[in-house]
Amino acid sequence: MLEEDGATDADHLVGEEPGSPARQPGGERAWAAAVMEPVRWVRMLCRELGATFVAGVVLVYGLSQGFAGSFFRVASDYYWKDVQRVQPATVQFLSVFFFVPWVLKPLWGVMTDVFPIHGYRRRPYFLFSGILGTVSAAIVAMATGLSVSSAVLCLVGISTAVAIADVTIDACIAKNSIDKPALAPDMQSLCAFSSSLGALIGYATSGMFVHHLGAQGALGVMAIPPATVVFLGFFIYELKTHQHNVKEKVINKVSGAVKGMVRTIKYPVVWKPSLYMFLSLALSISTHEGQFYWYTNKTPPNPGFSQEFVGLVHAIGAVASMVGVLIYHKCLKDYPFRSILFYAQLLYGVSGLLDLTFVLRWNLALGVPDAAFVTLEECVSRVVGRVRLMPMMVLSAKLCPPGAEGTFFALLMCIDSLGMLAAKAGGAAVLRALHVTRSDFGRLWLAVLLRNVLRLATLGAICLVPTADQTDVLVPRELLAASSPAAVSDDEEERLQLAKLTSHTDDV
Repeated sequence: MLEEDGATDADHLVGEEPGSPARQPGGERAWAAAVMEPVRWVRMLCRELGATFVAGVVLVYGLSQGFAGSFFRVASDYYWKDVQRVQPATVQFLSVFFFVPWVLKPLWGVMTDVFPIHGYRRRPYFLFSGILGTVSAAIVAMATGLSVSSAVLCLVGISTAVAIADVTIDACIAKNSIDKPALAPDMQSLCAFSSSLGALIGYATSGMFVHHLGAQGALGVMAIPPATVVFLGFFIYELKTHQHNVKEKVINKVSGAVKGMVRTIKYPVVWKPSLYMFLSLALSISTHEGQFYWYTNKTPPNPGFSQEFVGLVHAIGAVASMVGVLIYHKCLKDYPFRSILFYAQLLYGVSGLLDLTFVLRWNLALGVPDAAFVTLEECVSRVVGRVRLMPMMVLSAKLCPPGAEGTFFALLMCIDSLGMLAAKAGGAAVLRALHVTRSDFGRLWLAVLLRNVLRLATLGAICLVPTADQTDVLVPRELLAASSPAAVSDDEEERLQLAKLTSHTDDV
């Protein structure tokens, strides 16, 4: 393993060396060097972390989460509105179930860590998640007259498939963040770039598919990403393990993993930022379904946006999200956690006023057309949202103790998912209390206003966030020194990590 200073030196490959062509003002060589900078960055990550690790992140975050997540958002919104014809508050409540598989991420983490199937720890779970997602998407797309409960079950199956596939990649990211802390922000940048690029493609094509195939037919596209996860299950290199007394070892490892999570979460340096991340997500109640029903309603004076335009606006937002990643990667990854999260949360609350302006139709009084204003609002919210999310992901990765990275990172992501679940449920309760329906949006502005006030109220908990830099080691020393009961042997650890698959021989 390279020393930390070696990883730091490698990180300079992302930038420009003194006297390199990229520092020459103007000229073809400077332009070419600027274009090749992302290539050099990816090559550095492949060399330092392994090409298969990079490929796995792109596949899971880019296709399975980015593309499928964005496509699902648009297609499912129209599915509930046009096919199932349910009220916005009901859709907001039903969306809570889609977060349940993410709340159960610690369970998936424990299963993939300590429950081998026929000697394999990773391949069977990738195969299972891929098959589950493909079958679920096919059923909801092809079945006619599907009941609401059956539709929810199928969509939860798609969400479960993505959550299980996500656990393995998250474990590798957490492990590499501990081994090479200087590259932790770069790994999160890779995840975010992949996710944003996939989201761009998903949003750009979703409106077109919904228009030509209908909302139900468009959901059939959701079968493609999990099908590629099946392929991932075959291409991951993993040696078959032969263990004796497997049952006893599994019980000991599960017990050790649970005790390790409880012991770690008790440390103030761990539970305080975890509580802040939960509050930051939970207090930002979701009013998405009410706003979606409002701006797609064709009755004047509602905007009445078309399916293609909705997809286009989200696609532009995905580009803005990538800009947010670039801003973080280039300008903000060296700032302390507390500083960047304070200003990001402040901007998050203030930028929400654009939603309020749009719902109250003040943009028309200012002479700004609906199409231009909603595009501006989407871009601002995506940039700010991404800048707010990135340091929280880095912070989560750095709170994981050695030897239990996958399980504990899954626990932190479970806490985040509980926050988002609470935001969805809170939004559903607010929409229902304010009587926002398919045709009555008179009090929608109150829901948006309450959401913005709660976002700003989160700033009162910023003291829970550590003042440490994003490259610092946050795990307590006693946890770093202790050997985790859930830890695996060195030869197993090497087999289980995508990052070590090619033993750093896959330079491009």
